[in-house]
Amino acid sequence: MRIGSRPLIATALLLTLPVLAACSEEEAVTEPPEPAAAAEEAMQQAASQPVVAETAAPAPVETSEPGLVEATGQPIPESFMLANGMQVVVIEDRRAPVVTHMVWYRVGSADEPRGKSGIAHYLEHLMFKGTENFPNGEFSATVARNGGRENAFTSYDYTGYFQRVARDRLPLVMELEADRMTGLVLTEEITLPERDVILEERSARIENDPGSMLSEQMNAILYLAHPYGTPIIGWEHEMRGLTYQDALDFYADWYDPANAILIVAGDVDAAELRPLAEQFYGVVPSKNAFPKRVRPQDPPQRAARRVVLEDARVEQPYMRRAYLAPSYANGEPGEAEALDVLSEIIGGGATARIYKSLVVDQKIALGASGWYIGSSLDDGTIGFFAVPAPGVSMDEAEAGIDAEIDKLLAEGVTAEEVGRAQRTLVADAIFAQDSQQSMARSYGVALVTGLTVEQAATWPDRILAVTPEQVTQAARKYLRKERSVTGILTRPPVAAQVSDEAVSDEPVSGEQVAEEGDKS
Repeated sequence: MRIGSRPLIATALLLTLPVLAACSEEEAVTEPPEPAAAAEEAMQQAASQPVVAETAAPAPVETSEPGLVEATGQPIPESFMLANGMQVVVIEDRRAPVVTHMVWYRVGSADEPRGKSGIAHYLEHLMFKGTENFPNGEFSATVARNGGRENAFTSYDYTGYFQRVARDRLPLVMELEADRMTGLVLTEEITLPERDVILEERSARIENDPGSMLSEQMNAILYLAHPYGTPIIGWEHEMRGLTYQDALDFYADWYDPANAILIVAGDVDAAELRPLAEQFYGVVPSKNAFPKRVRPQDPPQRAARRVVLEDARVEQPYMRRAYLAPSYANGEPGEAEALDVLSEIIGGGATARIYKSLVVDQKIALGASGWYIGSSLDDGTIGFFAVPAPGVSMDEAEAGIDAEIDKLLAEGVTAEEVGRAQRTLVADAIFAQDSQQSMARSYGVALVTGLTVEQAATWPDRILAVTPEQVTQAARKYLRKERSVTGILTRPPVAAQVSDEAVSDEPVSGEQVAEEGDKS
């Protein structure tokens, strides 16, 4: 999988699907950037004591033998298993005496019970509410007193928690995190006010952002049956019904060492980390029973769909199209790598086809770019967007993207384009290693979506093996309009806007239109 970032694309480190951050304690979401922001970037260019549970001592486990990634010369991180089923990965980075400590759970919003959308993110918030050993507020206060920073995030396929601290504080944060793995203490007095917090978060992040509203509506009709069509934060009416017992049940079902992965990146190696992992995490008993991740799958998609969202708050109109595409976890061998290269060729930056055509040559767009999101358990997306230039209609911008896609499908890609894309993607993977947190996150996303440490590490090698024929084949197989949703974000007509304001304070109107689509 891709490890790194590139300019003007709707992907971030490892091409993650949208990720929600936990209100004030969190970083910004990792999700496709709004095209208006991307357009601006485009014009400028023309990231104490251990808690011990009663259990048997961990049995010896084998450690993976470190190897090298041919494309980069970097070592493959070491990993080992604890006796309770928890996987541990260590990414050695001696450049500074600090470590990034992450615990990933193989559960996300796509694993929620029907009618309980938002419970995964809700529980992420509640995980900061305390245990018997560290009461409400003490977790965050302890990390802060020791000069660290913390965070958490929820996505469709995973939930994660991390701390970044000085090397000598690693045992402390391991104790804290292991303690709340199964020791969370919740009451109705704690949980109900936090429900109001996530509702306010939805209001701020979705309801007050027309671009986020468009994305939410597009996902809802792109995925006909799959839970990726439900927003990670949840639908408001279902969030309002979440209860104290819902949170307890979800926690009991999914939070278990055998369903978790520990990743530590920084000034530590496997020989140093193993005793600490066994001391703090190895003693947490596993019930060795949690739900299977069985999700409803989409039926065949036979019609292109279209969403038009009109909102008086829109400052920069744009169009976006998303196609359903396989991920690294569920695609045929080599398909996801070919889609990554395809995305770079069509929409990867200032040398990409749609940018060069729409922005540089025709000057009909302020920005144009693309993305491939392949780091998911089930189907992801590949897509493109354009921000029309002043005086250019949305139809003209959309026609410009269609023309470039049609040309590629008819003529294929060249060896020169593939080589340039490969060099860019591998360079991004190398530059991403400058960030300790990015490295840890990259491996975390890969592992919780079913890949191995070696598969994550050797992604650059597989990218360099992609051929022009594979890229063209992937384009012709997946860039088909019946597999797509096109979204238009715009302001309402002036007359309609004045009329609406005269009778209502509600600024938003929208429509969804399903139409038969030709293969493209």
